[in-house]
Amino acid sequence: MLNGIRIIEIEGLGPTPFAGMLFSDLGAEVTVIHRKDKSDFSNHKNILDRGKRSIELNLKDPDDLVVAKKLIIRSDAVIEGFRPGVMEKLGLGPNEFSENPSLVFGRMTGWGQDGPKSKQAGHDLNYIGLSGALWFASHPNTPPFTPPALVGDVGGGALYLVIGVLSAILNAKESGKGSVVDAAIVDGSAHMMNLFMSLQNTGMLSEERGKSLLDGPPWSRCYRTFDNLWISVQCLEPKFYNEFLEVMDLSNHSKFKNQLNKENWKEMTEILEDHFLKKSLQEWIKIFDQTDSCVAPVLSPTQSKNDPHMNYRKTWLDNDGLLQATAAPRFNNTREDIGKIPERGQHKDLILSELNEEKL
Repeated sequence: MLNGIRIIEIEGLGPTPFAGMLFSDLGAEVTVIHRKDKSDFSNHKNILDRGKRSIELNLKDPDDLVVAKKLIIRSDAVIEGFRPGVMEKLGLGPNEFSENPSLVFGRMTGWGQDGPKSKQAGHDLNYIGLSGALWFASHPNTPPFTPPALVGDVGGGALYLVIGVLSAILNAKESGKGSVVDAAIVDGSAHMMNLFMSLQNTGMLSEERGKSLLDGPPWSRCYRTFDNLWISVQCLEPKFYNEFLEVMDLSNHSKFKNQLNKENWKEMTEILEDHFLKKSLQEWIKIFDQTDSCVAPVLSPTQSKNDPHMNYRKTWLDNDGLLQATAAPRFNNTREDIGKIPERGQHKDLILSELNEEKL
């Protein structure tokens, strides 16, 4: 889908390499500039590098800096995840590339390019804590739990960086002018909250934990099964809720008559906890199979790979000896192959040869 698009990625952690992987999965030519001074995180093959070309450069070395500039000048976009001002200090800021006025400069940070916290350190949990996205991640009287780094780094970070860079590339194709994309995790994760904030005028959103549509109801949580595994329930709509009650043989139970009666939620939860403990996860899977009760098992990645539905779609695969998810989304007229994970610096000779041929 993105054939012909060139992206330069400056090595970093988390959302920036994930964004680079997504560009690569979609067919763009992604060249990652790896550091020559390897860190503890760089001594192994990284799934996020799949499909990319790799060259190792020391951006503080004048000769290597020239190579980096040449690579960026010939590209559609560069993505980086340093704190504000670092690229400028290296001599690689947006104003250094007048030779390519359509260059898109994608900047991935937690706090954003400006503001009181812009130059402070932080990580996913801090960003979603400040943005409000972590507020509902708990049950009443319990501390917010640490979700996987999907809410901030991926959802509020990498995906917004990709959307921003692609939008800027499309604009540059028309206008001839590039853009600087300020992708901040605090902004992206707050923006995702608009789905939840849309409930404000329905009476189903409260900042008191356990009182909102998605963080308190007994029909929107996970339950332990007899074999100490977990099953997820989220039957929001009345027709799905009613089907769930039928399967659970609770349709006539007085506490379950009014789905939205918050006064009964605690007791309803206790009743469902007791019910789910009576059978194993596999037994519940069979019971709910082919129903519209909105119930599904909670699986590990390895278990997910072997699930009949996930196996049918070939969502998980083994590539380079590592379990990983295939490219997403899918398109009806093409299927991008997942690229191999390169060795660090593997494409140095090829890349330098290309630069020489193009006389850059």
